[in-house]
Formats: sequence, C-alpha cells, structure tokens
Amino acid sequence: MADSFDAVVIGGGPGGYNAAIRLGQLGLTAACIDKRGRFGGTCLNIGCIPSKALLFASERFEEAKKDFGKLGITAEVGLDLGVLMQHKDKIVGELTKGVAFLFKKNKVEGIVGEGRITAPGQIEVRAPDGSVRTIAAKNIIIATGSDVMPLAGVTIDEERIVSSTGALSLKSVPKRLLVVGAGVIGLELGSVWRRLGSEVTVVEFLGRITPGLDGEVSKAFQRILAKQGFTFHLSTKVTGVEKKGDVLAVTVEPAAGGAPQTLETDVMLVAIGRRPYTEDLGLEAVGVARDTKGRVITDPHFKTNVPGIWAIGDCREGPMLAHKAEDEAVACAEHIAGRAGHVNVDAIPSVVYTAPEVAVVGKTEEELKAAGIAYKVGKFPFSANGRAKTILATDGFVKILAEAATDKVLGVHIIGPEAGNLIAEATLAMEFGASSEDIARTCHAHPTLTEAVRQAAMAVEGWTMQS
Repeated sequence: MADSFDAVVIGGGPGGYNAAIRLGQLGLTAACIDKRGRFGGTCLNIGCIPSKALLFASERFEEAKKDFGKLGITAEVGLDLGVLMQHKDKIVGELTKGVAFLFKKNKVEGIVGEGRITAPGQIEVRAPDGSVRTIAAKNIIIATGSDVMPLAGVTIDEERIVSSTGALSLKSVPKRLLVVGAGVIGLELGSVWRRLGSEVTVVEFLGRITPGLDGEVSKAFQRILAKQGFTFHLSTKVTGVEKKGDVLAVTVEPAAGGAPQTLETDVMLVAIGRRPYTEDLGLEAVGVARDTKGRVITDPHFKTNVPGIWAIGDCREGPMLAHKAEDEAVACAEHIAGRAGHVNVDAIPSVVYTAPEVAVVGKTEEELKAAGIAYKVGKFPFSANGRAKTILATDGFVKILAEAATDKVLGVHIIGPEAGNLIAEATLAMEFGASSEDIARTCHAHPTLTEAVRQAAMAVEGWTMQS
C-alpha cells in the first residue's frame, strides 16, 4: 500500500467515492478514507438507498391492498417485515460491493479508519484496531457529509426514539409513530410506516410542511398526505419526551408559546434536519475556515482557504443531496487534474419519494417574487393526463415558471406520479437555458406522464389542450 498520493479523499459517501474514482480515471493516484467499514456513506448504507427500498416495497403493499380490486384483481395481502428488511439489506450489500469493485478497477485504495489532517498535505488514519498510518497527499478532499441534527432534551436510542437510521430497521410496525419534522426525511419514512399500518402524526415547528418547496406545491402536498391518513401539528414544538412503560409521552406546545399538551406514541422519529460533519478532522490545526453552521468555506471551484485542501458535498454550502455531492466530486477531481469542472447550482433537482412524488428544480414563486423577477406560470393537472388515469395516479400537477421577458424556464415543480423521473427533462432544459416554448414544441410520446410537462409548458402561453 502506498503512503503518498496525488489526492486523498476523507469520506466514502457519494461525494467521496465519486471523487476518488474520477481521480483514478484521470490518471492520478488516489485513496479514499472512510470509518464506516463499508463505502457508500450515509446515502448508500443508512439513507437514500435503504429508504427507497422500503418506500417501494411499502407502496406495492398498499397498492395491493387498496387498488388491485379496482382493476379486477383479487388477492389476499399480508406483510412479512423480516423479508422486506432482507430486500433492503440485500440491495445495500450489492451496491457497497459495487463501490469496492470500482475502486479496484480505477486503482483507488480504499482505507478503513478515521482520517484526520495533521498538517497541510498530511493525514493520519486511525484504523479500527487502533493502529495509526500516516499518509502524504498533494491534495486533500473533505467529503465527510452530514449527520443527524439532534433535538434538544431528547436522547435518541434508535429503538423507540429513533433517527432516520433507526427508522429504517424497526423490528415491528408501530401502532403509532410520531414524526418530529415535516421535511423530506420525516415525510418519506412516515409514509413507509403509515402504509405498513402505523398511525402517523407529524409535529412541525414551522407553519407549513416542506418549507423549501414552492408554497402552492407544499399546500397541495399536505392536503394529499392528510387524505392518506397523516395528522399534522404545525407551528408546534416538542419540549420533552418521557418513557411510560410501552408508551412515549411527548410534550408539545405552540411554537410561539402557549399551553403544553401531551401526545402519546409508540415510536418517535426525530427528523429535524442534518448538520455538516466537520468536527475532529483537524481543520482548526491547519486553519481551514468554516462558517457559523460548521460548513467548510470554499470558493466556487471547491478550494478552501488552505492551498491543497478542497471540500465537496454536504460539508460545504448548498443543498444536502447525494447527486449534488456527486457532481461536485467530478468537478473537483477535474480541477485537481488541471481540467475544467463546473456545477450549475441553479439546475440541481430535488425529489421527495412519497406517493405521489414531489420533484423540483430551480426557483419557487416565492423566490422570484422576493427577487423582483417578472414571471409567467403554466400548470397542468395529472387528472387531465391519460396515462395518469390508466395507472390510478391522478393527484397533483406540473407547474412551470418562466421569465416574462425572455420565456426562459426559471423553475419547474411537479407533484404527481414519477415526478422524480419527470424532473430530468426540466433539469436538462434549464441546463441548456431553454424556454417554455422549447419544451412545448418538443414532441412527447402519447400516452405518457411526460405529456403533463409539455402541457404545462404550453399553458405558459395559454395554448394547453386541457378540457
């Protein structure tokens, strides 16, 4: 094993392993350090991938229970939670092995241990057995990701009071699940367990769910989730939790102050966000600057204030998304190799993998109004889409925001079936500076869900074919 590299990445998540692989492809010697023991980071091991496996399985379970009869299909449906969890674990195992294969293929050394920068160009790695290895690197990429945001006064035990990690591995379906936080993670995992049989209550400090979404989409999303069985307590904060036998007594009160009340639940999921993981990396010792949120400060090319040290992904500014980290990984590696690398921050999509899905790219109406930008709106409901009707998925709509003066697409917001796939067309359009007319005049196959995107684009200029 070499002890000197052109570049060493600290962190083996989507940002870290993609950076290391791209460095290897560009002919540089590279290593990737991760303390977990399995590469792939939070996303692959205890985040994006296992949660999507559970979302898919739970959606099929509910579909079989509720929708098969509408199609003339009769079936007796039962749940084997153990098999469902095996499905999840199998996928995770296969994908982590895939990362190891790509490391080998591209001559990247994967190193298991805790990495710490001890000097510019020098890293110490403490292995699980306690041994220490010193590594020299011309370049160091910090790709340490993020961690669960704790809730003051609440201790997470990952059994009854759980983070997203524990919520992915519950041993039984709780009768009642209380979710603290109405963001993406809370609503996705709440959806999993609601479909499997839990009564789900969501407590949110703010006055709306999914605060980063376009306001109109957020309101429609809440109505749909409430119709599915979610109960929401908005503008409400959790002030404490007490274990009383098999029951958790959760004390809540109005966010603005007021009389407390107690909500009883069997399991509580804390999902109030994530924070950058930048502690205990030796950043202070070498003078790497961080902002007030603990994020590593970089320039647009991912350089920190210390020459030879770079940062990508959740540990720097921007949305905490795996695909954003992956794009930054490639761009950063290419800069290190002396090539051009770029990430268009205005064309990074985001998806909520509930049913229906919610997908967005670009600006919201609220952001455009705040910036004083004149815009036009085109909308089209899935209830008027032939394909959506055939698959019994007519909730939601597509909304396109275009600049009034130029017709340039500034934002696209979709709530509906396959929104996570449909948003790709909008992202590509924005990447190339397309107008709503460009989308409207592009032929789309019929009957498909993608026609809803086209119809929304047509609606910007008022020539949609909606009855």
